Amino acid sequence: MDEEPAGAPSLLVLRCLGLGDFVTAVPALRALERSHPDHVRHLAGPAWYRELVRAAGLRWRVIPSGPLRAPPWKGRAPDLAVNLHGHGPRSTSALRSLAPRVLWTYGTPAVTGDTEAPWPGAVHDVRLWCGLLEWNGVPTRPTDLRWPSPDGHDGDGKTVLVHPGAAAPSRRWPASRFSRVVRWLSERGAKVLITGNAEERPLAERVARDAGRGPESVLAGRTTLSGLAHTVAGARLLVCGDTGIAHLASAYGTPSVRLFGPMPPSLWGPIVDIDLHACLWSGSRGDPHANRLDLGLAALDVEEVLLACQRVLARSESHRPSPGGPLSAEEG
Repeated sequence: MDEEPAGAPSLLVLRCLGLGDFVTAVPALRALERSHPDHVRHLAGPAWYRELVRAAGLRWRVIPSGPLRAPPWKGRAPDLAVNLHGHGPRSTSALRSLAPRVLWTYGTPAVTGDTEAPWPGAVHDVRLWCGLLEWNGVPTRPTDLRWPSPDGHDGDGKTVLVHPGAAAPSRRWPASRFSRVVRWLSERGAKVLITGNAEERPLAERVARDAGRGPESVLAGRTTLSGLAHTVAGARLLVCGDTGIAHLASAYGTPSVRLFGPMPPSLWGPIVDIDLHACLWSGSRGDPHANRLDLGLAALDVEEVLLACQRVLARSESHRPSPGGPLSAEEG
C-alpha cells in the first residue's frame, strides 16, 4: 500500500489462520476495500500473508500476529475492527483490548452485545464472513474468489499436482493410495509433481518412491507460497484432500479432484466454477482436527479417485488446451 495519509481512518481485520482460510476470506476483504476506500487497512495474521495479499491483488498492510492474541498496534485505536478469525470469546477479546471505536464480530453465548451479529451455524466459510459484513450493511460478492493470473503462469498442458498432506491426520488420505494415483497419472503421460511444505517433504518423497518416481518429482519444501500459487495457476489438474492448496485451485480456476472427510464440501468446497472440480465425500462427518484418519475419508477408494480424475480431465480439455497435445483421460 501507499504511505499512510496523516489522519486517515484505520481499519483492522483479524484473520490469523492458514492458507485456505486466507483464500476463503478474500471476498470479504475485497468487500471491505470497496466499502472503506479511504481507510488505511491492516490485516493481522501470519507474516507470510504478505505474499498472498500480493498474489490476490489486495491492498492491505499485514501486521504479523499470533492467533488469539491482541495484534501489535501503535498509535490511536482503530476506527473499525473486524473479527474474521472466529466467533469465540478469545478472538473478540483480543480486538476489544485495542479499544476500537467500532467492532464487528459474531456473538457467542459467552460474548454478547447488541452490536454483534448472531452466529449462523454451519454455512460455507466464504458466505460466513461475507454474512458478517452484510449484517453490518456492507454489500458483498461471495463468488468474487478468482485471483489475477500470475505472469508466465501458462503450463505445458501436462503438469498435474498431487498434494498428499493436510494439517491434521484426520484429513490425510493414505500415502499408499496417493502413490497409486501418481503412478496412474504418470502412465498416462502426465508430468506429476508432488507438493507440500517442508514438514511434508518426507511424506511427498514416500509417495514418489512408492509410485516409482524420482526425487525431481517432489516439489514439497522447495517453493515459496507465491511460487506454489504460480505452480497451481499453470497446472492441468490438482489432486488433494480438504486442505489449503485446494482453495488456490478455486482462486485460479485450476481443475481439481478433492477428497473430503470429515468435513463436507458444502462447508469448504468450491463455490465458483463448479464444473471444473470433483468433490468426493462419503457423507460421514467427524473431527477435522483428530489425530487419526477419518473413517469417512478412509472409505474413499483409489478407483473412485481415478474415475474422478478421468472425468475432470475430459471436461477440462476444451478449456485448457495443451501446446504439446492433450493429456489423455482414456484408459490405456
